[in-house]
Amino acid sequence: MTNSPIKHAPNLPSLPPPPPPPTTTTDHQLRSPKSNRGLRKLQSAHQLSANYAAQNAPSLISQQRQQQQQRNTSSSHPQAPPQIPTIPTLISHHRTRSNSDALLPSALNNPVSTKKTLVPRKAVVVHDPREELEAMARQGPQGDVLKELAQLRHLILCEGLFADSDGMSQLRIYIWLILLNAPAISTDSYLDLIQRGASPAYSKIRNDTFRTLATNPLFKRRVSEASLIRLLNAIAWKLHDAKIEKSGDATRVNAANEHGSPELQHASPVIKHAQGPSTTTATDGSEAGGTEPGIYVQGMNVLCAPFLYAARSEAEAFIAFHVFITRECPGYVRGAMDGVHKGLALVDKCLAIVDPKLSTYLQSKHMKAELYAFASVLTMCACTPPLPEVLQLWDFLFAYGPHLNILCICAQLISMRETLLTSPRWERAPVLKWPESVLTRSVCSPTKLLRSFPPLQAKPIIDLTVSNLRKIPADIYEELVHHAE
Repeated sequence: MTNSPIKHAPNLPSLPPPPPPPTTTTDHQLRSPKSNRGLRKLQSAHQLSANYAAQNAPSLISQQRQQQQQRNTSSSHPQAPPQIPTIPTLISHHRTRSNSDALLPSALNNPVSTKKTLVPRKAVVVHDPREELEAMARQGPQGDVLKELAQLRHLILCEGLFADSDGMSQLRIYIWLILLNAPAISTDSYLDLIQRGASPAYSKIRNDTFRTLATNPLFKRRVSEASLIRLLNAIAWKLHDAKIEKSGDATRVNAANEHGSPELQHASPVIKHAQGPSTTTATDGSEAGGTEPGIYVQGMNVLCAPFLYAARSEAEAFIAFHVFITRECPGYVRGAMDGVHKGLALVDKCLAIVDPKLSTYLQSKHMKAELYAFASVLTMCACTPPLPEVLQLWDFLFAYGPHLNILCICAQLISMRETLLTSPRWERAPVLKWPESVLTRSVCSPTKLLRSFPPLQAKPIIDLTVSNLRKIPADIYEELVHHAE
């Protein structure tokens, strides 16, 4: 095997390859696209190297070599740790920032948000009593029911319900239904009671309806006699059904269908306090006596009138009136009207407490409340015009209790105090066509004054009632609360 001269040849330096033969190009020869790209790469590489060298910054490879040399020398001569070289940043050419939105030096130290912060203004709460009452009537209580009711009563006492000159208010009947806690009723139930025809007390009702507030043009213009007859007749059927249910008699006169005459949702307090057998029949009407509940008594027509005047439908007036006479004042519609007589006795008691002088004067004239206050007690002052003032007074009575009507009557007497105390005791008047020596003695002057009370002024009466309420002892007030049961 022969030795190759290449293996045994000495290590000779490698010679560069011979340069390629020069190529000559002529103008008519065209360069290829590959050669053009190569030339552009070389030109860009030379340009970058020239720019980098112009910055007098070493390359990354040279920096690594310098770090390696420094490590070798530091092993023999300890020196401070070398500084980390900073990588040069490329210069970017951007549009200079305008001075209009440039930050000031002070803003750089204390950066502040450039967004506009809206400072919330304090909400101005407008306490409009009308809006609050309307919100309560439409939306109901938003929180505690008792607290909302207390606020409603306070608004009625301080501000009152907004009404026009005729006393009409869109919210009044709904506020009354809320204060009376009246249940909802369908119109069909009321119509079924009407379709049953004449009630056992129909004749008595017809004898009273035509003279209900006969001298009041506002009532006559808005409420017809037919509407009053329908409502009282439906109430009579309702009370008649309650009597039949109480007695346990399954036989009914002209019974309603399955939708008419629904069961009473709340037992009437009259049934609880009824004692002894009934001394009347169902047809006794306004002449009923005894302690059993009657189906109609004289004066219910006047007591029903404000409900029809204020309500927007007969069904609303029906349920409000029924709840009122069965829960608030059942003793007023009882056959013997024992609640009314208890109220008259309380008028004398309360007047002796709040105004002893006036009470003594009236007692000396034998003027008891039975002689002048019977209608005011029975009708809750509805017999005293004008009707808009009666409605305003009823707002107060429904808010704080109908038992305060006794103190309202005392307030009316106190408003007449000076006139009553300064009136002459007797008056003489000659009788025409009689001998001059024959003189008749007229009635006592206080009797003439109290025969018809002066026009009602609700606001002063309410203020005086609230003031006199503090003078009433606890035991007398307890009688006031329970006298109409």
